[in-house]
Amino acid sequence: MLRDIVQTLTDPPVLIAAFSAVTVAATVIGLSMPLLDRDRLPARMKTVAVERERIRARERAKLERSRVSLRTEPRAYMRSIVERFNLREALVDEATINRLRMAGFRGQAPLTAFLFARFVLPFLLFAAAIVYFFFISKMTQPGVVKVCFALLAAGAGFYLPVVFVSNRVQKRQQSIKQAWPDALDLILICVESGMSVEAAFRKVAEEIGAQSTELAEELMLTTAELSYLPDRRQAYENLANRTGLDMVKGVVMALNQSERYGTPLGQSLRVLAQESRDQRMNDAEKKAAALPPKLTVPMIVFFLPVLFAVIAGPAAIQVMQARH
Repeated sequence: MLRDIVQTLTDPPVLIAAFSAVTVAATVIGLSMPLLDRDRLPARMKTVAVERERIRARERAKLERSRVSLRTEPRAYMRSIVERFNLREALVDEATINRLRMAGFRGQAPLTAFLFARFVLPFLLFAAAIVYFFFISKMTQPGVVKVCFALLAAGAGFYLPVVFVSNRVQKRQQSIKQAWPDALDLILICVESGMSVEAAFRKVAEEIGAQSTELAEELMLTTAELSYLPDRRQAYENLANRTGLDMVKGVVMALNQSERYGTPLGQSLRVLAQESRDQRMNDAEKKAAALPPKLTVPMIVFFLPVLFAVIAGPAAIQVMQARH
């Protein structure tokens, strides 16, 4: 029976009939596939649109979570201590309020928390230092020296909130500085397409949130101020004061000139965007140039002793063996 099957499969008429059937089937499938294939472009475009809206909703939700609320009320115990000791008149000036705004802290609640921290932290650190130096540490210094150390800790506690705010200002300015040239390019595109400055700021704030939440927050706040402040120039000036960056001040000056004299805004934004991009590159080059001096001390302390040990170690071993 096996011989009959092999003989049938090797029979030339059977092979020709099989190849013909395969060829006809392939031809029919090739001709019918374009007719059966549906146009999937609308479905793909719809999928892309849905995905884009989902990403935008996620970024907006992230922006809303990270945005500082302007209506946050200060805590009762903090407010009572600040009002009882009249800390606003003793510790607050216009520069302090501006620094808090530049750090992203707005409203009365952050100011109250800042004053409360500057008042309470010295006492807490002083008490912690006294407990450590007199009861935990095994220092043999006199008690006067330990009290002096505790007073130094209290002084450090008084300035810790200021250092924290300064660090927040630097990080915020760095984030805005990195994203500002790209934001200017987007504002330029929006303005040249016929959009108003408010609509351009709102659109750019929605798009730039993934790159810099701080810049998106500032642009949204400027958009809100442009809608309710009687003087538009004040809204632009507030943006420059909240950021504290020279590149932002240049753009604010261009916006004020455009509002006041009707000068074209597109060319100014294009030039300012290029200058901001060049300044960002210069900052990166400065950091790269400052890297070798910073690596000098670690190399001397950590790398050179190991290098000397590797080079002089075998010679030292040979000299010691020769002496023995």
